[in-house]
Amino acid sequence: MRVLLFTGKGGVGKTSVSAATALRCADLGYRTIVLSTDPAHSLADSFDLAIGNEPTLLAPNLWGQEIDLLHQMDLHWGRVQEYISAVFVWRGMSDLVAEETSVLPGMEELASLMQITALAQSGQYDVVVVDCAPTGATLQLLAFPELARWYLDKIIPFQKAAVKMAGPMLKRMMEVPLPDEELFRSIEDLVLQLHRVSDLLSDPAVSSMRLVLNPEKMVVKEAQRALTYLSLYGYATDLVVCNRMIPTTVSDGYFTNWKDIQAKYHQFVEESFSPLPILDVPWFDDEVVGMAMLRRMGDALYAAQDPTAVFFTGHSQEVRKINGAYQLRLPLPFVEKSDIRLTRSTNDELIVRIGNWKRNIALPRILAGLPVQGARYEERDLVVFFKAQEATPPS
Repeated sequence: MRVLLFTGKGGVGKTSVSAATALRCADLGYRTIVLSTDPAHSLADSFDLAIGNEPTLLAPNLWGQEIDLLHQMDLHWGRVQEYISAVFVWRGMSDLVAEETSVLPGMEELASLMQITALAQSGQYDVVVVDCAPTGATLQLLAFPELARWYLDKIIPFQKAAVKMAGPMLKRMMEVPLPDEELFRSIEDLVLQLHRVSDLLSDPAVSSMRLVLNPEKMVVKEAQRALTYLSLYGYATDLVVCNRMIPTTVSDGYFTNWKDIQAKYHQFVEESFSPLPILDVPWFDDEVVGMAMLRRMGDALYAAQDPTAVFFTGHSQEVRKINGAYQLRLPLPFVEKSDIRLTRSTNDELIVRIGNWKRNIALPRILAGLPVQGARYEERDLVVFFKAQEATPPS
C-alpha cells in the first residue's frame, strides 16, 4: 500500500503531476485512485473526463474521486457544527448565517484527509495519489492532528467536568446552549480519526510527500519552507519534481534569458534539496490535458522508474530540542569538520558550504531569531547548535 501526496505552491502543476503519476501507476497494474484535498477540484479538467463524488473508473486500474465535502462534513463534523450554530443563534445571528459561519476554516480539507485514510484502509486500492491543496493549507492540515491530540488529552476532560458542575446553573440563568455527552463523543471520535490520519501519513514505508515546483525564486523559496516544516512534523519527503523546464532544444532567442534563469534556479534547487532526488519535467509543446498528454508527462517524469518506489529514505533534515536548546541535524556523511562553513543570508535562512557543495536551508520560526553556537558531527549527521532563547525578565 502506498500513499503519494503532491504539494507545492499554487499554479506549479501539482494536479497534472498527480494525475500523470496516478495514470502511470495504473498502467503498471496497480489499483490506483487519485483524489484532491483542494476544494477547487481540477482533476476532472486534467483528465478531461467527468469525475463524481464516488470513485469513478477513468481507465483500467484507475479511479478518480472529487470528494463530496458536504457529505464528509456532515459525517465527521455534523454534531459539532450543530452546536456551534446553536451558540451563534443564541448570540442573535440568523439561522442561515449561523449555519454557514459554523463551518470552521480547514474543516473541508480535514474531511478530505479522513477520506484518504478510509480509501487506504479499504483494501480496494494499491496506491492512493493525492493532489494536495497549496503548500500553506497542506502544512496547516498536517499539523492539526498533533494539536487535536493535545486538545483531547487536556481540554476535553476539563470541559466535561466544568459543564457537569456549572451547566445547570448557566442554563437556568442565561439559557445558553450547552454541550452534551453526544457532542463530546463526536469530538473525541473526530480526534481519533485525525490520529489515524496522522499515523498513516507519518509512516514513511506507506506515505511519501512529494514537492512540485517550478525553477523560479518565489516558488523554490516556498518549497524550501515546505520541506522544513514537513521534516519538523515528521512527514517523509522522498522526491522533488521540477516542472516546466524549457527544453535545451528550444533555440528561439525569445527563450534564451528564460533558459538562463531556469538553469540558475535549477542549481539552487539542487543546493536546497540535496540529498533528495530531483526529477525534471519539460515544458511541453501542448497543454497537459487528457490521457495521451498525461501519459507523455508520466513517461518524461519517471522514465523507467516505478512511481510507487520510495525514492529516498532517512531524514533530509531534522529539528530537535534538548535542554531548552535547539539542534538542526543534516545527513552529511564523509565530511571533515574543517571543511564546513556556516553563514546566515537572512534571519530565516542558513547556508552550509562544504567545498563546492552548498545547502540553503529555510529555518522554521523557532530558529529564525536564534544565533548559531557551533556545529559538530554525530552519527554521520552535521548537527548545528542554536543558542537557547533567553527568558525575558519580569518588569
